[in-house]
Amino acid sequence: MLFGGDPIKTLVIIGHPELPDSSTQQFLKRAAELPSVTWHPVTAEPLNITAEQRLLRQADRIILQFPLYWYSAPAVLKNWLDQVLTRQFAYPEAAGALVGKELGIAVSLGSPARNFKAGAPEHFSVSQIMTPFQALAHKLKMVFLPTFVIDQFGYQTDAEKAKLLINYQRYLTQGDLDHFEAQADWLTTQFQSLIAQKPSEQKQQLTLILEQLKNNQADLNDLKTNLKMIQNMEDS
Repeated sequence: MLFGGDPIKTLVIIGHPELPDSSTQQFLKRAAELPSVTWHPVTAEPLNITAEQRLLRQADRIILQFPLYWYSAPAVLKNWLDQVLTRQFAYPEAAGALVGKELGIAVSLGSPARNFKAGAPEHFSVSQIMTPFQALAHKLKMVFLPTFVIDQFGYQTDAEKAKLLINYQRYLTQGDLDHFEAQADWLTTQFQSLIAQKPSEQKQQLTLILEQLKNNQADLNDLKTNLKMIQNMEDS
């Protein structure tokens, strides 16, 4: 979708100490093969700080992606954050290079997501555990996105993985993650791209399906408009 009139430029920073052996990350890597997405693993090797900061400057949306290690990110990602987010580069009162950019967290869990809530085995929600990253976004005047949770990828069915793929791609590229209309627009755009790749004999049938989806979306928008008018009349 669009971000200020242009496609969102998303930088996915992966902090995983055993990346080649992670089936979760390899799946997400394939899902992230999109024109406006940069997949950027970090390692324990010495960093080129200038190059890392350049990648951040070029991005609209920055995703920190990692497996949950002792209720936080692995050391390799912490080290990257410590070295790259220097005061001169990131602090709003200095260069303020990240002000206004979006910060998202994509975290994979080894324990079931249902365990992360009050009264459950982990006691705290994933959102609560991610509070330090929310504080980071607040400090740097970034926009903090809802956390994207990958729930025990190795136990997911094919249908669940297919849903994960779509939702992950939306998380990386959809303009406004909080609005249904933005989701519908994103899905419409993806459907149009799919039609363009199909043989001519399939395009007509798929185009009819797309038009029906658009009509349903229009009906929903009309319903919301009428409902708002009724609410306004009741309030006056």
